[in-house]
Amino acid sequence: MNHVLNISSYLFVPLPDAPALRDTLHARAVALDLKGTILLAEEGINLFLAGPAESVRAFVAALRQDERFASLEPKESWSDTQPFRKMLVKVKREIIRMDHPAIRPAGGRAPAVDPATLRRWLTDGHDDEGRPVVTLDTRNAFEVDHGTFHNAIDWRIDKFTEFPPALRARKDELAGKTVVSFCTGGIRCEKAAILMREEGLEHVYQLEGGILKYFELTDGAHYQGGCFVFDERRVLDPDLSAHPERDAIEK
Repeated sequence: MNHVLNISSYLFVPLPDAPALRDTLHARAVALDLKGTILLAEEGINLFLAGPAESVRAFVAALRQDERFASLEPKESWSDTQPFRKMLVKVKREIIRMDHPAIRPAGGRAPAVDPATLRRWLTDGHDDEGRPVVTLDTRNAFEVDHGTFHNAIDWRIDKFTEFPPALRARKDELAGKTVVSFCTGGIRCEKAAILMREEGLEHVYQLEGGILKYFELTDGAHYQGGCFVFDERRVLDPDLSAHPERDAIEK
């Protein structure tokens, strides 16, 4: 029986007090017997936690008492064992490294498309204005190999810092199309969508909540394989169940 609640969430919000916040959040998580990783930076928070449901939800409720985190909306899945070995809270330069300091999502988001709308667009083959829709996978190549959207654009990057130069080298292939960037939980595709708009692409969206939210809110149509996650579950199916030994999809 799956009794361990797993959550992932992020929020771009200015955190000038990240070092002090690290100690507070670590102590709170340990007191609730939670394990996982929380990343803090001046640009925001990125967290992956697992534990008893009441403890996880108590942690989130306490976090939301800070008005900066009031809009935090974790994505949930379940497992029968604890997928993390320890509780880590780290302060980093970026919560997801892109090495492009002009990207400040807290200053304004790129437009997002919800999972149900993306599913409909992919079924129809175009967006609501008749433009062809392409999905752009912003994850690392080894993650993509475990699963991705059918016919997704995959630039075979090995780390997210390679995304900006890859975009500049190949953005012409995206012109005139509606581009939906996606990733595991939303953080990379949010930065990617903002960069694409900075680079002059007009019809760009991020997939709200990433692949995990798509799995949660749809039947997983148009997605092939599973979603790689950075814990001991390794790969999640569209029903959010774990299959550690899943083979990579055929390319």
